[in-house]
Amino acid sequence: MEISRIQNHQSIIQKKKDGITMNIVQCYAPTNDSNKNDKDQFYERLQSIIEKCPRKGLTILMEDLNAEVGINNIGYEDIMGRYGLGERNEIGERFANLRAFNKLVIGGTIFPLKRIHKATWISPDHTTESQTDHVCVNKKFRRTMEDVRTKRGADIASDHHLGMAKMKLKLKKRKARNTINSSEPLRRFGLHRSPSPPIPYTRTNEDEDN
Repeated sequence: MEISRIQNHQSIIQKKKDGITMNIVQCYAPTNDSNKNDKDQFYERLQSIIEKCPRKGLTILMEDLNAEVGINNIGYEDIMGRYGLGERNEIGERFANLRAFNKLVIGGTIFPLKRIHKATWISPDHTTESQTDHVCVNKKFRRTMEDVRTKRGADIASDHHLGMAKMKLKLKKRKARNTINSSEPLRRFGLHRSPSPPIPYTRTNEDEDN
């Protein structure tokens, strides 16, 4: 496993398992009210990180992205469903464009869940909720996602709810190899079918005295 910290709010974990490279990118994005330069720099760095991930591997992008993508998926049908929350904001538009360019599916929009399982953030006065935390995977591994939801009730000392993503990755089975001589087939010995031969016994003078 290799862990690389790119910036204060961006890091990547790379792990190889049975020939598949898993890239987990964690990040914390500027808010919608941040200045334009901060948002531009963040998404430029994030794009450079994604480009370094092997195309054939599994890429998971997650954490607090401060992006509301909403329920309208027109123009983004390949990377998001119709089960988001709220309306798309300006940084949500940036977020959706980045996902579309890199073919990353937004997991929290593809499962028809109740509102309480979609909202990831709640205001201090408990009057406003939004979906700003996301888990994304590259489109090639879309079917590995079985569920993405929030878990309420977990005491994590935060105004964010605990997020959970359930994934099932199918790996190809490796064929066993004959390490002795790959050019010759393995031989089977039916030892249980042939009784052991009797051990020869020779009488001695000592035996005759007895």
